[in-house]
Amino acid sequence: MDWNEFTQWSKHLADWGAQYHQTLRDRPVRAQTKPGDIAAQLPQHPPQSPEDMATILEDFEQIVMPGMTHWQHPRFFAYFPANAAPPSMLAEQLVNTVAAQCMLWQTSPAATEVEGRMVDWMRYALGLPDDFTGVIQDSASSATLSAVLTMREKATGFTGNREGLSAKGRLRIYCSDQVHSSIDRACWVAGIGQDNLVKIPGTGDRYGMDASALDAAIRVDKAAGHIPAGVIAITGGTGVGACDDLQAIAAVAKDHDLYTHLDAAWAGSAMICPEFRAAFWSGAEDFDSIVFNPHKWLGAQFDCSIQFLRDATAQLNTLKIEPEYLKTTGDAVTNYSEWTIPLGRRFRALKLWFLIRSYGLEGLQARIRNHVVWAEELADKIAAMEGFEITTDPILSLFSFRCPGDDDMQQRLVDAINDDGRIYLTQGAFAGRKIIRLQVGQFDTTRDDVMTVATVTQEVWEAIK
Repeated sequence: MDWNEFTQWSKHLADWGAQYHQTLRDRPVRAQTKPGDIAAQLPQHPPQSPEDMATILEDFEQIVMPGMTHWQHPRFFAYFPANAAPPSMLAEQLVNTVAAQCMLWQTSPAATEVEGRMVDWMRYALGLPDDFTGVIQDSASSATLSAVLTMREKATGFTGNREGLSAKGRLRIYCSDQVHSSIDRACWVAGIGQDNLVKIPGTGDRYGMDASALDAAIRVDKAAGHIPAGVIAITGGTGVGACDDLQAIAAVAKDHDLYTHLDAAWAGSAMICPEFRAAFWSGAEDFDSIVFNPHKWLGAQFDCSIQFLRDATAQLNTLKIEPEYLKTTGDAVTNYSEWTIPLGRRFRALKLWFLIRSYGLEGLQARIRNHVVWAEELADKIAAMEGFEITTDPILSLFSFRCPGDDDMQQRLVDAINDDGRIYLTQGAFAGRKIIRLQVGQFDTTRDDVMTVATVTQEVWEAIK
């Protein structure tokens, strides 16, 4: 492909992209294909000769698109959203075109300095103190793993990386039983082990871990000769939106001199609205590490996860490795590859710069506030449906419900709704029962889209009961 062809096809794809987004409501939200349908249409071996782009794009339309679940669909209410606002998409086009590897300041000074400023902007937007710094990671999973590795190193006197863990005793990490599975995986990868992740049952109307139970668990472990290493709290947990009492949890961790990490991957975006902070954010400033994902609720195209650090020293001491070929001479600079596990880094900050400038904080706040109000209104509608129950009340824009019947009926309804195609929901589990889980957060959803959930759920239920 020469650059004239590149220009031609780039314009074509821009037109295709606009038309795709403008007609998303006409498509089923979830892919309607069966396992193996797409692979069966792909040749077993690569072509020996070049093929023209028109043919490739035609195959994309005919083969790939029927097998895509449309995450940008305004009636996507499953999981959490992975939003892609138009300015963010434009920024990604520029990043893809420049194709820089931004591992060091000197390999892309602008990428490093824009990243630092975007972390500052988001720190301000979330109401965190000025002494927090941070780094843009790919996902909350990577940020959490970085924090767990830092907990491990701090607990071993920063000797684990060098000496291994074989003689270090049983390191223990504490969290609630409502945490995301990425916390479990981080403990696997860090060599701490699943059995040393101590999960404290969630209680109360926000299903957070009890601070006194946390304190007791730490004291029991110390008496047994184990080594407490850190505490992971959540605000807006994945399952039902569970929120820990951040002030109380941070106080317990401080009493035991434990490193702390706050997983606010989804709900952190809502903290750009000051009115939510008293209920969901008080005490966040006391944590050593905080992660939230602008690529979920804020509109930044995946992937884009910010990890704030009250003092980056411990994480740098854990992750920094500097062979001669990566050293930077001259004035002191920030090399963000030393803050994260991967060496290679994309220019993720550019999409934040475009996004925030295009909408302003006011525009982004308005979307989040709408989603919260609409979720509460929808929960009331579902609660009024005969035989339906709200199993967990809305926490921000996330709630869950059940239809009449047993657990099998919950799954049957979810599957039938998703096969219908007009909306997309997912199942979950809470208090030993299967639930139907719903979260409002797609960037371009409207009140009508959200209220469609009640209509579709009632119609599908009437057809299958």
